Amino acid sequence: MDDKETERAEVSLEPPKIQRLEESVVNRIAAGEVIQRPVSAVKELVENSLDANSTSINVVVKDGGLKLIQVSDDGHGIRYEDLAILCERHTTSKLSKYEDLQSIKSMGFRGEALASMTYVGHVTVTTITKGQLHGYRVSYRDGLMEQEPKPCAAVKGTQIMVENLFYNMIARKKTLQNSSDDYTKIVDLLSRLAIHHINVGFSCRKHGAARADVHSVTTSSRLDSIRTVYGVSVARSLMNIEASDNDPSTSVFKMDGFISDSNYVAKKATMVLFINDRLVECSALKRAIEIVYTATLPKASKPFIYMSIVLPSEHVDVNVHPTKREVSLLNQEIIVEKIQSAVELKLRQSNESVTYQEQTVASSPSSSLGTSKELQPKLLSPGSQSQKVPVHKMVRTDSSDPAGRLHAYLQTKPHKHLAENSSLTAVRSSVRQRRNPNETADLTSIQELIDDIDCNCHSGLQEIVRQCTYIGMADDVFALLQHKTHLYLANVVNLSKELMYQQVLQRFAHFNAIQLSDPAPLPELIVLALKEEDLDPESSENDDLKEKIAEVDWEEEKSCFQSIAAALGNFYALHPPLMPNPSGEGLVNYKKRKAFTNTENEGEPSNSTGDDVEMEDEIDHELVSEAEAAWAQREWSIQHVLFPAMRLFLKPPTSMATNGTFVQVATLEKLYKIFERC
Repeated sequence: MDDKETERAEVSLEPPKIQRLEESVVNRIAAGEVIQRPVSAVKELVENSLDANSTSINVVVKDGGLKLIQVSDDGHGIRYEDLAILCERHTTSKLSKYEDLQSIKSMGFRGEALASMTYVGHVTVTTITKGQLHGYRVSYRDGLMEQEPKPCAAVKGTQIMVENLFYNMIARKKTLQNSSDDYTKIVDLLSRLAIHHINVGFSCRKHGAARADVHSVTTSSRLDSIRTVYGVSVARSLMNIEASDNDPSTSVFKMDGFISDSNYVAKKATMVLFINDRLVECSALKRAIEIVYTATLPKASKPFIYMSIVLPSEHVDVNVHPTKREVSLLNQEIIVEKIQSAVELKLRQSNESVTYQEQTVASSPSSSLGTSKELQPKLLSPGSQSQKVPVHKMVRTDSSDPAGRLHAYLQTKPHKHLAENSSLTAVRSSVRQRRNPNETADLTSIQELIDDIDCNCHSGLQEIVRQCTYIGMADDVFALLQHKTHLYLANVVNLSKELMYQQVLQRFAHFNAIQLSDPAPLPELIVLALKEEDLDPESSENDDLKEKIAEVDWEEEKSCFQSIAAALGNFYALHPPLMPNPSGEGLVNYKKRKAFTNTENEGEPSNSTGDDVEMEDEIDHELVSEAEAAWAQREWSIQHVLFPAMRLFLKPPTSMATNGTFVQVATLEKLYKIFERC
């Protein structure tokens, strides 16, 4: 190594020097956090207008907000004396000391939004206050006025223009070139605000456009506002919902809003959430509600939700996110659970009140299911457009229509036991499952097993599971599924076994536990269980084998946990009931022999030889009824519990593609070719 290399090595070992950043650099970095994209600026400006007690707010946007954002309101305006410091950082009229945050009711409070806009764009403010003969206009750059405010003509309120947003942040501007995407976000923001603030009129349009994309007027009915903004098809599918709690030891809150019913079908969920009049997001609450919908209304599992939650100000921390998109709640877990229960109850009640007209197969060849008005879908998803589909790719089954399932072609008698208990037990046990823990057990072996599941997941089968339509049970083990134009047989025993196996691993160490005073003698208990299955419990013929089965290799942690998870998965799998299926030829299993006396020779002397006693078969109707209820309960659980859970959680292993778990039985394109040749 020469002297120069030695010198460079010595220099590289020295720690880097800490420098104080220039204020302009600090402000620009901070501005990039607060104003992340054009919709962030619109949100801050509109919230300022709401804080100014405006009754009309108009937004004009050019090139998705990069060229121009103009927000005009009819609020109380800005005083002339305040214009000099209006866009300096941390200047605000909303609070004066930190303790004010505990009771803050205004949307803004940091005094950063306008300042941030001046560091990444050119800001012009025009304002007039009550009693003034004229208004004032002033431009800002880097937090300061570019010149003294100039008198000008103005209408009541304030107009703020932000031009050339991110002109000095080249990388940020390049990532925001899709102006239509940003304008869509702005329209979505204004739509959400409009249905909550029904005492304020909102409008949003592109620069130069004559027609507004959002236009709402003040109204006394929130449902009318939703109808105006989101359309009639959404409004008529909504149900009112309320929940509250006033127990200081658990939670104090009040919630009211609207949720969609089974008639609402959309490609993605829409959740509009306001907490103390703030538009925020709550992933825990959204996830909890989606789980309820998936389990209760699997064909309407992408709901429209509007909720307004009111809590004491001191129970909400609003200062947890740079853009105020999220808030922190006291007793959030309890509040989420209570709201989830209220949604579950409302959906269950609405689901039980829905009636469907089933159609039996007609004997006349001229009858046609396609002409039945009852079987045509009543609603299209909001914003859906009719597209011409090639006839050989048309999918006949409508996932929102019960006629698309096998039950529409069968006459069935209702099971009283199922009607009374299934919705109260099976659904409740499904939807009351707690949300998946954010973290699995802190065990390397468990994490390795979960990683094995992820690595071994078959992406094609996963898409089928998540997007399939359940048609019905083909036999005791296989269910019929439709995915796009393909028809599959799926082994529900294998699927449920694998699902439960994966859930055991995902929720490991998060199950409820019972603390025993003395450790349970597991090997002895397992041997007793194995002996219980013997026809001859007293026999000791296979005792050695049973003891070998009962032994667990506690030293090998990974294989031990894998075996336990597999055993639990098999235990909770949806195996066929022990009682034979009473449908079809299976009814023969429920016949019993009954003796009766031949009465044809009645009146003649009896020989008492017993020759007149004959035997006949009689159906045990009580046993048949019990079996029918058990099998109906299983199929109900498969459709309403297993498949919704599979869509959410199952990661099918690659082995399922070859071991007969999934079998493709028909393809619409090939069937069409066959019928074409006929």
